Amino acid sequence: MSEESKRREALIYHAKPTPGKIKVVPTKKYATQRDLSLAYSPGVAEPCLEIEKDKENAYKYTAKGNLVAVISNGTAVLGLGNIGPEASKPVMEGKGLLFKIFADIDVFDIEVDTENVEEFIATVKNIAPTFGGINLEDIKAPGAFEIERRLKEELDIPVMHDDQHGTAIISAAALINALEIANKKIEDVKIVISGAGAAAISCSRLYQAFGAKRENMVMLDSKGVIRDDRDNLTAEKAEFATHRKIDTLDEAMIDADVFIGLSMANIVSPEMLLAMAENPIVFAMANPDPEVKYDVAIATRKDIIMATGRSDHPNQVNNVLGFPFIFRGALDVRATKINEAMKMAAVEALARLAKEPVPEQVNIAYGETRLTFGKDYIIPKPFDPRLIAEVPPAVAKAAMESGVAKEPITDWEDYQDVLRERLGSDNKFVRLLLNRAKLNPKRVVFAEADQLAVVKAAQIVREEGVAIPILLGRKDTIKSLMNDIEFDDDNVIIIDPKTDEEDERKNKYAKVYWEQRKRKGVTLYAAQRLMRERNYFAAMMVNEGDADALISGYSRSYPTVVKPMLEVIGMAKGVNRVATTNVMMTKRGPLFLSDTSINIEPNAKELTKIAQMTAQIVKMFGMKPVMAMTSYSNFGSSSNPMATKVREAVAYLHRHAPDLIVDGELQTDFALNNEMLKERFPFSKLVGQKVNTLIFPNLDSANITYKLIKELNEADSIGPIMMGMRKPVHILQLGASVDEIVNMTAIAVIDAQKKEQLDI
Repeated sequence: MSEESKRREALIYHAKPTPGKIKVVPTKKYATQRDLSLAYSPGVAEPCLEIEKDKENAYKYTAKGNLVAVISNGTAVLGLGNIGPEASKPVMEGKGLLFKIFADIDVFDIEVDTENVEEFIATVKNIAPTFGGINLEDIKAPGAFEIERRLKEELDIPVMHDDQHGTAIISAAALINALEIANKKIEDVKIVISGAGAAAISCSRLYQAFGAKRENMVMLDSKGVIRDDRDNLTAEKAEFATHRKIDTLDEAMIDADVFIGLSMANIVSPEMLLAMAENPIVFAMANPDPEVKYDVAIATRKDIIMATGRSDHPNQVNNVLGFPFIFRGALDVRATKINEAMKMAAVEALARLAKEPVPEQVNIAYGETRLTFGKDYIIPKPFDPRLIAEVPPAVAKAAMESGVAKEPITDWEDYQDVLRERLGSDNKFVRLLLNRAKLNPKRVVFAEADQLAVVKAAQIVREEGVAIPILLGRKDTIKSLMNDIEFDDDNVIIIDPKTDEEDERKNKYAKVYWEQRKRKGVTLYAAQRLMRERNYFAAMMVNEGDADALISGYSRSYPTVVKPMLEVIGMAKGVNRVATTNVMMTKRGPLFLSDTSINIEPNAKELTKIAQMTAQIVKMFGMKPVMAMTSYSNFGSSSNPMATKVREAVAYLHRHAPDLIVDGELQTDFALNNEMLKERFPFSKLVGQKVNTLIFPNLDSANITYKLIKELNEADSIGPIMMGMRKPVHILQLGASVDEIVNMTAIAVIDAQKKEQLDI
């Protein structure tokens, strides 16, 4: 994609369908006049009077306790510099989005039109009663230091400048673990810090809090080594001025144990790395290009422990590991500030988490056989679901122990359960899905590439590294569509099965198909004719290993697309009926629904097979299946055959798959509401479990339910995911959106990855 095309896409993303990235939604009922009279006049007077009596009641009656202000004047926007308050708003909205999806914290972004430190401080102080916390963002130094210091002193709510402390907290956790692996003590190591901005100063101070010695540190700015004999140093730079008579990075790196890069790309040479001490620790965190390329560093020193700010290398120092969870813990105990004890607690929690066994979901997301603590894993991954239950409690405890918590927590297990429930409101599933596909992209043939949405999806998966698309259809049509969206990749394969130039391949495929079907009424001539149809041709490409997976169904009905797939590719060994599942992205987390597209009226035996295949799909994504077999009845309340077949299926699964957490027959509300289930049916195997899979008794109920959830709740749907096929074949719903096609392509790639592993 050209730079102009990328620019246009970014602008469209921010402008359509609604300008911006965040919005405010009501949390109370507002349908009736009674609701409105409670929400506003006259009912609103009562909480106002209670807050007038005691300002702390604002936390009880308003959203203050879960509301953070992301505040900037746009003077130091990453990579853009001093662009002003209005231009910084998209960045602040983006930060608000991260707060919400990682820690379920609401945000108002505030852009302040002043570069005057006193005016900025006064503005924040005047609006502070609105918020439970203040996140300062993208404010230039040295003013940022004074602004944060004063606001922390003068406000009674948590204040943190993430640009300063976010990188410090994450890198400190990584440094603690790296030093342990290198068998070095923090009080002994020589540290070089390239960069002298807010983040570098904060990193250096936090490292000192953990035992690093100032006399062992050398800091550099754009003029070279910051020495104590240099003139006109700011107070912050003077704090880290060295007495050593050196001037350059080359000199500073001699015998250094640790390099911390917060400056610019490609300033560290292989010779500098070779000059460092044994088992050097190099955190090259300049973005997007680090101070030294990862590949260069590990090729230069086999004993190096390396971290960067990039997601495509091990040990990413990513601020999102810190700020959402630090504010979450601070808000939950109504802390009056974020102090050093709380930051250090976050560091220790992150360092500790990296040493614990990694959930299978994380291993799968990052394509690892088993992530374990070591040189390539010194810091948790951003998608680790344990972060929300580990970091906020550590921060909250530190707030309580340091005397800044107004609302102490007493039941820590219950608090962690509440935090995990918050995680359900953030859908990381799609990000995990795409990330996993990128680790080993496969060749995916798109059978309907003469459709704009399909070509656009192919462009996205190609440019994002999710898959290697092969486009089927009229070449002139496809090239015209590619030109319209500036999909200018000459390496993309385009095939038109109807043209003479594909005769050799068509004849080859026809002979294979004829051999398979010649005793089922198919002639060689008929086979040759069928190979001109894209779905047969695409299926044969996958069957013969010319493609790894297939996507079709955008413009044709589901049954007409399924037929050639079953004829050409067929079912997996031991499978006598295929089925589909849809993953719904709900507020409670991913919810698998089966069978949504194929089996109209499955019997008890077929329901058991659908349940078992669905369980395998759930496990494929690193989740433990917790399954409810749904019905209109509960545990024998009806003797109708529609209910009894579900009951028989459950009984079979209990006998033959005792490790599978499954129960029923059960109405959907009882399946999803554990309190109701526990009260009425305490004997159920699902009591105390969070159901993530629903198996429906027939196609009507499954298909209607998934489409109802999708439209009424605006929930994203991934699927239908084909289960039981011999090779990766996935069929879209008619008229699927670009995003749905992209997500299904990622599913197809992961399916191909899995089948490849099983074949090895």
